[in-house]
Amino acid sequence: MAEGRDVQWVEVTEGQVGQRVDNFLLTRMKGAPRALIYRIVRKGEVRVNKKRVKADTRLALGDLVRIPPLRLTPREAVREVSDNLRNLLAGSVLVEGRDWLVINKPSGLAVHGGSGVKIGLIEALRQVREDLDFLELVHRLDRDTSGCLLLAKSRPALLALNESLKQHRMDKQYLALVAGRWPARRDFVSARLDRFELGNGERRVRVDTAGKVARTRFAVRETFDKVTLVEAEPVTGRTHQIRVHAAHAGHPLLGDDKYGSRESQRLAAGLGVSRLFLHAASLTFPEPTSGRPVQIKAPLPDDLEAALARARHAR
Repeated sequence: MAEGRDVQWVEVTEGQVGQRVDNFLLTRMKGAPRALIYRIVRKGEVRVNKKRVKADTRLALGDLVRIPPLRLTPREAVREVSDNLRNLLAGSVLVEGRDWLVINKPSGLAVHGGSGVKIGLIEALRQVREDLDFLELVHRLDRDTSGCLLLAKSRPALLALNESLKQHRMDKQYLALVAGRWPARRDFVSARLDRFELGNGERRVRVDTAGKVARTRFAVRETFDKVTLVEAEPVTGRTHQIRVHAAHAGHPLLGDDKYGSRESQRLAAGLGVSRLFLHAASLTFPEPTSGRPVQIKAPLPDDLEAALARARHAR
């Protein structure tokens, strides 16, 4: 088979062993959306050791991957990282280890592209960190949530960190401002959660006895006149878990446009809360290589600190 001069044959290195073909290509083909990756794999334009593969094929050490020339239309291309976003991400790294890093994710930035989002944090970081051959999310945060987000810089680190998450050896602490006075005696909310879609395709979550088991630990940090600052620790890791559990308990998060109430919206407006008041304040996990505990903290953003100051003043 004759090859054009723009075709690349890339050898799989030790740090990429076990990686899926689609994720390997996303790292190598900067700006390519997942839909395009799946299309070229399905058409056989991507080969491993000159053989056709599937998107979920795992790579082995020394495999030769054929990468075709990238031809993107303006409509399908992942947006280039703006200078503002590049600088924001560069300044948002809290701590970086040999094979992992923790970002203080800004509110309003999706962790990955799709569903109308041209570029997410992971796609942007892959453009910014051209020195890395591997970069994957260990867990996710909602688009409007800020704070600690863990990423792996190697396949072995990703597997080790995913196992820590699965074995509940990773602790995530969130700060949330909720409507009303959270009762000090209520420290857990257990309610099964079920995911569903609205008519417009938007994903939501509701409490449903047929849903998956979900449990969140809550602790009161500070009580104000009509709102409460709580610490939330998700014991399970369901989508929108903290937000839905708080609303189910009668204390929706301020600034929550999906699960909030009229009262929580009114209180948010009064305190100048213009986005979801949910912040991943700390993250503790075993370091993938040594196993030693690592604790990372992300300071509360200025806009949320300002809202707390207004709540204290009104008390």
